[in-house]
Amino acid sequence: MKRFLALMMALMLAVSAAAAFAEDNQASKGPGGPPPDWDMGEPPAGDPPGDPPDGMPGGPGGFGGGTPPGGGTASFEYKAAAEITEAAELSDQVYVSVTADESALIVNTSDEVDLNNIYVTKSGDSDGGDNCNFYGLNAAVLVMGGSTATITGGTIETSASGANGVFSYGGNGGRNGAVGDGTTVVISDTSITTTGDGSGGIMTTGGGVTYASNLTVNTSGKSSAAIRTDRGGGTVVVDGGTYTSNGLGSPAIYSTADITVSNAALTSNLSEGVCIEGKNSITLINCDMTANNTQCNSHATFLDTIMIYQSMSGDADSGTSAFTMTGGSLTSLSGHMFHVTNTHTVIALSGVKLVNEGSDVLLSVCDDGWSGASNIAELVADAQALKGTILVGDNSTMTLTLKNGSTFEGSFSGEIENAKGETVSSEIGTVSVILDDTSTWTLTADTYISEFSGNTANVVGNGYKLYVNGEALEGIR
Repeated sequence: MKRFLALMMALMLAVSAAAAFAEDNQASKGPGGPPPDWDMGEPPAGDPPGDPPDGMPGGPGGFGGGTPPGGGTASFEYKAAAEITEAAELSDQVYVSVTADESALIVNTSDEVDLNNIYVTKSGDSDGGDNCNFYGLNAAVLVMGGSTATITGGTIETSASGANGVFSYGGNGGRNGAVGDGTTVVISDTSITTTGDGSGGIMTTGGGVTYASNLTVNTSGKSSAAIRTDRGGGTVVVDGGTYTSNGLGSPAIYSTADITVSNAALTSNLSEGVCIEGKNSITLINCDMTANNTQCNSHATFLDTIMIYQSMSGDADSGTSAFTMTGGSLTSLSGHMFHVTNTHTVIALSGVKLVNEGSDVLLSVCDDGWSGASNIAELVADAQALKGTILVGDNSTMTLTLKNGSTFEGSFSGEIENAKGETVSSEIGTVSVILDDTSTWTLTADTYISEFSGNTANVVGNGYKLYVNGEALEGIR
């Protein structure tokens, strides 16, 4: 009853406060003024990540990032139903916004702010496009200005497009690789639910920093990753909790930043479990991830669980990315377990339980719906069991390293069809295999590779032959 009365009072106050706040903003340019007008230059040549969600106006949209609700960037003024501009310790506060392009709460200060057991609701669709994705327009809670904001407990809910749950904007104007202003969100034991398109759970951009622990995050919209980043990147560290996404183009984690997640349950019920774009990274430690990618999004023509790519949209620098997983489990319910296209990546696995119920394809490295870079993958197995077929397209490069008692039961092939049944490749590309003395490879088909390094006695023929540069390798057992 108290919560209901507090909510009703907050709604009444929000209507009158919003008008006064909007008037003030006309003179002050809103909390902190408009976002910096950095010159980010021209994006690299190539196709952007794809079209916006059905029925949404505007330019291209991506997987966890992109431009779902609306058009391109434009100047705007931050607005909020409530704003904190100095050090504060607040408990049991209710923050409500029902207005488009208005946050329920903005924290805009270089001081420390502590928020305990807050209740936040945000409605009011935005057509702000990249202003929502890059700068935090229309987010339920937006932290900026160099603040360290600590949020403990409470509930945050959004039911609007372009309404991320908690947004950490580091102030670097979306410049890839630039340092942020120190803005840090420390959030724990909080429930975050979003239902609109372009509405991630926890969002980090512009060099921001987010530390999250024991959160319960659920997203339902398109392009709404549970753990989400966008242009300008930053640092995200998560420990514990459950993170679930249910929308198209909404992986559990979307990375244009450096993201580390430990001891968490991660689920994607329609999209990839993970997407890494460009020169960025995801590290999973003792996590359990399950993905059921049943519908292709954007330019993608493959179904997969871990997708590593470069869209050439300018949202992420090009370079070598990294996916590292230690312990825990990775369950793929549809398609290929790993898929690499238009980028260079290093995949490192150690002690992970791999369950591939979608197909026998462990990894595909080949052309997809993006262009402008090479398809290069390095898979390093350290005390790791691998099983399945590795597909390497005729213009692609793959290196497999098995060490410290690793095993691989599988083969390589260059015969590749995408999810549409189209032929992508009919011949194998460049493949190198490095096998240490403690590891073994058991063939499941005749296999052709370019280079082999290791003891041939550690290759189990299983009735098949291994060809290196066209010649059958002698000495396998």
